[in-house]
Amino acid sequence: MNAEQPTIPRIWVFVEQQEHQVHPVSWELLGAAKRLSADLPGSVVEAVLPGHQVADLAPQAFQYGAARIYLIDNPVLEIYRNLPYAVAVSQLVKEHRPEIFLIGATTLGRDLAGSIATRVGTGLTADCTELSIDPANHILAATRPTFGGNLMATILCRRHRPQMATVRPRVLPMPDPAPDATGEVVTVPFDMREEDVPVKRLRLIRAEEQPNIEYAEVIVAGGRGMGGPEGFALLQELADALGGMVAASRPVVDAGWMDASRQVGQTGKTVRPKLYIAAGISGAVQHRVGMSGADVILAINTDPNAPIFQIATMGIVGDLYEVIPALIRQVKGQSYDGQAHL
Repeated sequence: MNAEQPTIPRIWVFVEQQEHQVHPVSWELLGAAKRLSADLPGSVVEAVLPGHQVADLAPQAFQYGAARIYLIDNPVLEIYRNLPYAVAVSQLVKEHRPEIFLIGATTLGRDLAGSIATRVGTGLTADCTELSIDPANHILAATRPTFGGNLMATILCRRHRPQMATVRPRVLPMPDPAPDATGEVVTVPFDMREEDVPVKRLRLIRAEEQPNIEYAEVIVAGGRGMGGPEGFALLQELADALGGMVAASRPVVDAGWMDASRQVGQTGKTVRPKLYIAAGISGAVQHRVGMSGADVILAINTDPNAPIFQIATMGIVGDLYEVIPALIRQVKGQSYDGQAHL
């Protein structure tokens, strides 16, 4: 395959799939790539899809914004292992020299991105929360939390290409698909054999199903103000009434009141629900970075000066053990004649 002219700025997105299921962060990144492309003159959005017998996933990538898909099909890529994936994608990067390469900051993506960056000799900005094109230099400006989430740093990769960044799921909005969109599929030869891969999968041990709060449309989250693990049964009742899920702040998880799979924040999950109810959460910046993208934020706290009120759409100053039962009654359509008027 001959490399195309390097003068075309290419914005690449890695399409992560496992067992033929594409991780939604791939589509979020394609939406971001389209927005970046509008500010990078002459650029084109393309996708990289490694795997085995996954060509039928290509139309979805077109719908979310890819103009071209590089399909790397080989049996050694059927399951994710770092070596074959890193070699296959790195070879492609060296051949086509993309300007920007975006990868989801998932378990797989974090493992793969560093290996690719090392192999192609470029930098990598990890766990980004914002992407833009620097207007003066027409290069990627990748923003991420730093110093424990107390500051935001914008990082530019001036000298090396591609400019690589990983982005956490749900940090970016999900674009609307274009059902009639089409594009070009480029089949990329890759001749690695199974005997060339030192890591073998002997068997798959599936972990217990973990709650996927990242894509919940309603989240009821509790913080240290809950006072103990017993209070989360009340939050679960409200979440059930709203058709949502329960989440928690880091102090709650550190205290052992809730499982880490439900943690929202810089060291937990990033969520983007339609409604986020923060009960007894003070609103430290480390938590806010994980939920500030919610459409509507309802904060409940006894402290009127709690930082969470700075970003809340609506706030209730009061005892959550009075407010939450009142909300449950209203959601369920029950009458309530108490003192809390919501």
